[in-house]
Amino acid sequence: QVQLEESGGGSVQAGGSLRLTCAASGITANRYCMGWFRQVPGKEREGVAAIDSDGSTTYSDSVKVRFTISQDNAKSTLYLQMNSLKPEDSAMYYCAAARCAIAPARTLLEYGMNYWGKGTLGTVSS
Repeated sequence: QVQLEESGGGSVQAGGSLRLTCAASGITANRYCMGWFRQVPGKEREGVAAIDSDGSTTYSDSVKVRFTISQDNAKSTLYLQMNSLKPEDSAMYYCAAARCAIAPARTLLEYGMNYWGKGTLGTVSS
C-alpha cells in the first residue's frame, strides 16, 4: 500500500525559502514517478514539479529555476526546495506518486497521479 506524508510547510516572507519533504512507503523507486502539486481554494490543482524513475525532472514554468525537486531513494523521501518565494506560491502542497509505466513524469505532472498525501500548507507574505 502506497502512503505519502508531507512535512515542511510553514510561513515565510517573500524572497524566503521552504523545503518540503515527502516520506513515502510502499513505493519501488525505479518504478514510480513522483511529484509535487499545489492548490489554492477556488483554483485548479497545479503540477509544480515531477521526477521520473531515471531521475530526470520537469517543472511548471511558474516555478522553473526557483524550485528544485529531488529524491533520496535510500530513504524513500522526496524533497521540494523552494527558493525566492512569492506570495502567489502560497498554497497547499501535495506529494503524489504513480507508476511510470502509465506515462512519463511530464505527462503525469499535467494530468495528475494515482497516490496522494494529505498536503502541507505553505504561506508566503509580501
